[in-house]
Amino acid sequence: MADQPIPPPPPPPKPGDSVPEGGLDPTQVFAAPPSPPPSPAGAQPAGQQAQGQGDAGAPPPQDAGPKPPPPGVQATKEMGFDDEDIRILGEVGNYRFGSIAAKLTNDNIAIPAHPETTFDTNAFLSLLRGSISLTRDEKWRIIQAIPKLSQFQIDELQKILVDEQQKFSELSPKHLLQLMKLEQKHSDDWKDLQSLMVQKSAKKEEQSQVDEIRKQLGL
Repeated sequence: MADQPIPPPPPPPKPGDSVPEGGLDPTQVFAAPPSPPPSPAGAQPAGQQAQGQGDAGAPPPQDAGPKPPPPGVQATKEMGFDDEDIRILGEVGNYRFGSIAAKLTNDNIAIPAHPETTFDTNAFLSLLRGSISLTRDEKWRIIQAIPKLSQFQIDELQKILVDEQQKFSELSPKHLLQLMKLEQKHSDDWKDLQSLMVQKSAKKEEQSQVDEIRKQLGL
C-alpha cells in the first residue's frame, strides 16, 4: 500500500481571525520560510527584492554609491553622485526612506498582554510599521505572537528591524523611486490593518453587550 501523502499544514491566520488564548504560536507567523538573501552579484533594486519576502533581516543589495543627502541639500557630482542619482533625487523631492512611515501612527494597533517581556511597545510598533520586508498579515501575526515570544526574541526582532531600516536608508538615490513606491504600499497596508483592528474591536464590544443583555434576561 502506497504511503499516504502528508497533507499541507493549514494556512496561517489572517487579521480578523480568532487568536488562541495566550497568543499566537510563533511558528505560525510566516506563511513560508523566509527567502534567502540574494547574492550581491545579481542584486536587483531594493524594492524588487524586499517585496513579498517574509524576512525582515534579508539584507538589501550591495550598493557602492553614496547615500542620499538630507532633504534640501543639493546633490552634486563632486559629492560622488552621478547623473542618474541627481535625476532621481529631483523626481522624489524631499522623500527619503522612512519618511512615509514616519507620518503614520500606531493608533488602534493593540499589543496583547506580555507579562514575561519588557520593551517599549510604541517604539516596537513604529519599527514594525516601517518594515518593507514584512507583509501586512505577517506584521499582524507578529503582534499576536508577542505573548509567546521570549525577551531574547523580542530584542533580536527589534535589532533586525533597526538593521533593515538603516540598510535601506543608506542605499544610493538610484533606489529611491522604488523604495518610495514600496513604502507607500506598506503604509497603505498598515492603515488597512488599523481599520481591521478597529472593526474587530467593535465586533468584540458588540458581542460583549449582547452577552450582557442575555445574562440579564436569564437566557
